[in-house]
Amino acid sequence: MNAPSRKMGLGGAEVVLSAQNLVKRFGGITATGNVSLDLTRGARHALIGPNGAGKTTLINLLTGVLDPTEGRITLEGEDITRLAPHQRVHRGMVRTFQINQLFKTMTPLETLALVIAQQKGQGARWWKPLGGDAAVAERAEQLLETFRLSEVRNQRTEHLAYGKRRLLEIAIALACEPRVLLLDEPVAGVPAGEREELLQTVAALPADVSVLLIEHDMDLVFSFANRMTVLVNGTVLTEGSPEQIANDPQVRAVYLGHGDDHHDAGNGTNAANGASHG
Repeated sequence: MNAPSRKMGLGGAEVVLSAQNLVKRFGGITATGNVSLDLTRGARHALIGPNGAGKTTLINLLTGVLDPTEGRITLEGEDITRLAPHQRVHRGMVRTFQINQLFKTMTPLETLALVIAQQKGQGARWWKPLGGDAAVAERAEQLLETFRLSEVRNQRTEHLAYGKRRLLEIAIALACEPRVLLLDEPVAGVPAGEREELLQTVAALPADVSVLLIEHDMDLVFSFANRMTVLVNGTVLTEGSPEQIANDPQVRAVYLGHGDDHHDAGNGTNAANGASHG
């Protein structure tokens, strides 16, 4: 069997995840119209657009929640278009969700131990005392420290501050050892006082993990991303660097036409200008 062919992106970087001419129709409605997107190795790529732009549909196509009507998806050169979501996770593509979906009665330590043990193929043996598997315990400790959860390690998840729950969700995703991480609105619903810790942690994600960020918070988008794709009405309006996107008259017109998004676009422009001067 031949090895999968590897596609190269901008600057000669290897393309890890590629969506090619994706179309998704629901009856007579086209939710995704001929969308193509390349995520390169180690990328910090943001997917933005007004409400109803088709961002969630596209992410559902990439992760296997929905099957495309037309088009193709490859992960590290392998066609994964028809693979189930869990098969994509096993191949290294992991998603966090807008709505927090954690085990309420488990602690962060227990939750991470469960995910790590499953990742190591131990299945139902996760519940044995953590000291019984040094590798599981060590990895859990690393993740707790990295995601600033050490001090709440033994609290039930349902009692954690919302920002800490979002941190735990990203820690769970990293415990799955992804090569591609889809961050689905990580700061959605997080109170202002808890956001800084989350933003700093997102900024410090491992450099070898390729990240596609879906987010409405333009300050986060422009501080995080080095490449951006703008979706409007299910199609790609444009793609470019943060500076190019911030100064694109088409993008500004789209956000200007959507009420609250005007404010966000202004923040993003300021953030991009600040970055270019910094």
